[in-house]
Amino acid sequence: MIDNDRPSCAGPQAALAKLAAGWLQQHFSALPQTNMRQPNMTYIAAGLILAIATATTGCRNLGETKKFHRAGLATKSLSLDGVTRRYAIYVPEKPGATNLPLVFELHGGGVSIEDMTGESGYKTPYKLWMDLADSEKFIVVYPEGLNGAYGKPTWNDCRANASVNSGADDVQFISALIDLISAAHDIDPDSIYASGTSNGGLMTLRLAVELPDKIAAVAAVAAAMPDHSECRPPAQPISVLFMNGTNDNHLPYHGGILSNPPNPDHGSVYSTATSVAIWKAINHTDQIPVSCNFPDLDTKDGSTVTSYNYANGVKGKEVALYEVTGGGHSAPSIREQYSALFERYFNRQNHDIEMTTEVWKFFRGKNREHQQCFSKSRPPGLPHAATESAKIVHIPPPGW
Repeated sequence: MIDNDRPSCAGPQAALAKLAAGWLQQHFSALPQTNMRQPNMTYIAAGLILAIATATTGCRNLGETKKFHRAGLATKSLSLDGVTRRYAIYVPEKPGATNLPLVFELHGGGVSIEDMTGESGYKTPYKLWMDLADSEKFIVVYPEGLNGAYGKPTWNDCRANASVNSGADDVQFISALIDLISAAHDIDPDSIYASGTSNGGLMTLRLAVELPDKIAAVAAVAAAMPDHSECRPPAQPISVLFMNGTNDNHLPYHGGILSNPPNPDHGSVYSTATSVAIWKAINHTDQIPVSCNFPDLDTKDGSTVTSYNYANGVKGKEVALYEVTGGGHSAPSIREQYSALFERYFNRQNHDIEMTTEVWKFFRGKNREHQQCFSKSRPPGLPHAATESAKIVHIPPPGW
């Protein structure tokens, strides 16, 4: 693995340090103890030692060691098995404390990292991660998948019956990024998270299955578990959040073939309820959720949001569902609202919650406090998710 932003320490500074060290050994050690010039030579020696320290420290700051924080947004690349992979990284201003959390945000199929960060000029809820990073002090990374069948970036998620995605080892890519960024920054290894939407959400679910030793929690937006999987069955508990619209016309809320119109080349998924149940079974969480009804801030967006939190799992693991009733194939946002043209193709975007804010609440210390909730008790009658989950809580569906 080669990082294009990590230069070598071999160079003029290292050579200067070696030369100065040799001079000190040759001259200063041979100086007589009674020589009246000894104080002056001591000052010279001290100056040379300082020069050595400056030279070697400057070299390390070019990328050899940690604690070199370059604030702001930068697009970088690394070479992995001979393939160049792109990613954008945002480091907050004055990060302060060491051991910063690390958040990955994975794009949907056909989306570039410039679209995610807002550099392309389009509306994007995902750029709001950078505002949160400044206030909450964590690092955000926007990795980019390789081109799939339609010539745009995709992720190789677990869908065995999909032919549109690239065949890249994207788990290896994310794992390599974790190692690379942890080597350059003070990352808390216990506070690494991944969020994604659509194809990116499906990829975060693959990370939950195959990289739980490095990632503490994942959030899958407009995504569900594939019903034909090339991955092994999930076995290790990890906290998982789903945020899905009931009127999603590209990833059906109740399961089935993806895309609009449905296209077998895009594979198929379980229902949202079954996906939640799979992770409830793995995490051994409560069967009855704590619910939260969010206020309908935008009565014209045609949707409302209710969250269900299944807590008290193995080692504190949780499963959460944000059910966006009437919502389409998009991340909810108050500040970054998509156009009418977007909604014509992907259905309605919810404007009652900020996806990034809610996902961060789930990530950071599993703080379940939600602002502006009408209630935190179970509503009359189980929601659809809880009804279906009760049927399969002990046995994951066939294919897993």
